[in-house]
Amino acid sequence: MTISQLPTVDQVIERMAALSAGLPPTDGVAVFNAMYLTVTRLVRAQLDAVYFDDPAALADLDSGFAVRYLDAVDADRSGRRPEPCWRPLFELRATPGIHPLQYALAGMNAHIEHDLPLAVLDTCRRLGREPEQLAADYRRVNDLLARVEDEVRDALLPGPDDLPVADPLMHVVGVWSVDRARDAAWASVLALWGLRRVRPAYDAVADALSHSVGMVSRALLTPLDGKV
Repeated sequence: MTISQLPTVDQVIERMAALSAGLPPTDGVAVFNAMYLTVTRLVRAQLDAVYFDDPAALADLDSGFAVRYLDAVDADRSGRRPEPCWRPLFELRATPGIHPLQYALAGMNAHIEHDLPLAVLDTCRRLGREPEQLAADYRRVNDLLARVEDEVRDALLPGPDDLPVADPLMHVVGVWSVDRARDAAWASVLALWGLRRVRPAYDAVADALSHSVGMVSRALLTPLDGKV
């Protein structure tokens, strides 16, 4: 996909807002979409401010990153299977016993640990950048993501009256954090960048990454009441 073919960040926001309006709030994809829409609006607000070193590159990355999630949405709607990393969220989006926070974190896991490194590499190829040239702005986005993750956890975690649910929920979601996910994603960027001229190896590693990230998402979506 070329720069001219990418949607703008504003167009991405419009698409995600339309998805939010068209999905029931209890839908697992809707839970993730609402969180991701908040992140994208925060990034958009900073593109016109003196926040990013290279706002044009960050806008390209933000759009290309979002397209990977929207491609998963389109695949599911057309009856095709999304990428392996996304399948647990779409397959289990209405499963009884899964808490909304689990859906939010499973979506973040798929999008950050798989889609983000590939989106960084796409931006590097489109704009002729090296990954290290994007590293500072990548870390700045970390701060925005961490803020939203904290807000999501605070909003969705059960209160004191829900302790029977809170114990297993904390066990499931306590193993995942946005900081560790972003660090892992950057390590994947560097590994895949080193393999970019050895296409069979690049494709094999990217495919294995999608499947392994999907396994983590499926574990994050373990029903809390023991039902499958």
